[in-house]
This record gives sequence, structure tokens and C-alpha cells, in this order.
Amino acid sequence: MDSAEFKAVVLSNEISLNKIAEHFGINKKFKWEDPLALNETFLKGIIREPKKKLVYIYHFGSIVFINLAHHEIMDIIQYLKRIEKNLHSETPFHFVDDYRIDIVSQETFAVNNDFMIVPEAKSYYLEIVSTVLAKSVALEKIEAGIEVLSDEIEDIVELLAKGHLKLSEEQLAKIWSKILGFKYNTISYIMLLDKPEITWSNEEAENLFNQLSKLFELEDRYINIRHKTETLSDITEAFGSLTHTKRSNRLEWMIILLFLFEILLTLGEKLFHAIQ
Repeated sequence: MDSAEFKAVVLSNEISLNKIAEHFGINKKFKWEDPLALNETFLKGIIREPKKKLVYIYHFGSIVFINLAHHEIMDIIQYLKRIEKNLHSETPFHFVDDYRIDIVSQETFAVNNDFMIVPEAKSYYLEIVSTVLAKSVALEKIEAGIEVLSDEIEDIVELLAKGHLKLSEEQLAKIWSKILGFKYNTISYIMLLDKPEITWSNEEAENLFNQLSKLFELEDRYINIRHKTETLSDITEAFGSLTHTKRSNRLEWMIILLFLFEILLTLGEKLFHAIQ
């Protein structure tokens, strides 16, 4: 039996694949949907034993390590940080997912929660599994961010229930930017709904991608994120309306007070002249 061990982590919001590719002498302009693969040829000099080891790097901040021990992963990350300064190297990793492919010649093909069994190795297996894992951990990062924002908004709602709304336009703008960021990252940035290029020409590859996507609940999690961001948008819009109403009321009262002050000033002047 042979196997391939996968570990996917999120190390940044964005990784410049073209910058890393240029460093390794790879003459290709990477599109948003293209991963950068560093095989054993490129890993020579970074780790001691690069044979049968592979790294997939994705523009949306995920990196998938195949058949690499923890110390080798850290060596590769430290090396890449010299090229791409935005990478984070703190351990333990905040967002991580593991998977395994077992190649067993006499077994039938099967996809399980933590591993899949295949009777023979096929060239597209590594890319398909890596892509699904990379999107899954990137989604996990977004889900965690939404939970933090939800807690923040919940605190504001509790204050509102007590009759207090201390929310400046700057705070409101920051909340809006986070919500829009979640929407952008899930749809445009991670390209969650896009499939790897090989799935368009290989039906088996497409079936595997669909199976793994269902296993990791990519579509369901996307729908859940979309619903949560829409709910947060509605709540934030309500906050905005209340904030603007509160400011408008404050301005109206200021105008009324100024008007009263002007009347009192006029009456005071008339009274002063009458006394003289």
C-alpha cells in the first residue's frame, strides 16, 4: 500500500503566485484560479528529502502540503516568507485540515471522511484533493470571521434593547467593509463555485471534485455564509437608519434651540431698548 498525506493551512489573505513563480524560474503568468505547484525539483535545497513531496499554493491564502513532516512544512514556510512577506508562520495553525489517499490495488474506489481509497494512482488526484482542502480551510477562516462579527453585532443589539445606540459612522463603515469582504472572498476571491480546469475535460476528475466538495460541504457552507452575511447586512442597514435618524433628530433639536436662542436674543434687545 502507498499513500499521500495532505495538510492544508491558511497563511495569508492573499499570496502572490507570480512573485513566487518568478523566484523559482517558472515562466508562467498565473490566473486567479490557477494553483502554483512546487514539486520535488523545486523543493531541493529547501528540505533534505524532497522525493514524492509536493506543495500547492493558492492565491487566496491557502497552502496544501503533501507527504511533508511538520518540520519540513515549517522550513518551506520560512523559505517562502522571504519571497512573500504576507505569510504567517505562527503555530499551531489556526485553520488546518488533513486528508489522506491510500492506494490499495485490490480495493475498490471509496471516498471517506478522512481518507479515500483508490486502486491506482491518477495524475489528477493530488490537484483535486488539494483544491477542495484549500477552499475548505479558506472557508473556515471566513466562517470564524463571521462568528466574531456576529458576536460584535449581538453586543450592539443588546445595548439597543436597553435604549442605547452608541455607534459612530466610522464603526458602521468598518462593519459594512467586513461584511462586503466576506461576500467578496467567498464568491470572487476563493472562486468557491469554480472547478479546477481538468474537470472540464475529464469526467472522472469532475466526479471526484463533486464528491469531495459534497463531503466537505463546500456548497452548503457557501450558502450558509451567504445567508449570514445577508442577515448581518440587514441588521447593519437597520443600525445605519437608526444612526442617521438619531443624527437627524439631534440636528433638528439644534436648529430649534438656535431658533429659540435667536428669538430670546431679539426679545432681549427689544426689552433692553425699551428700558432705556
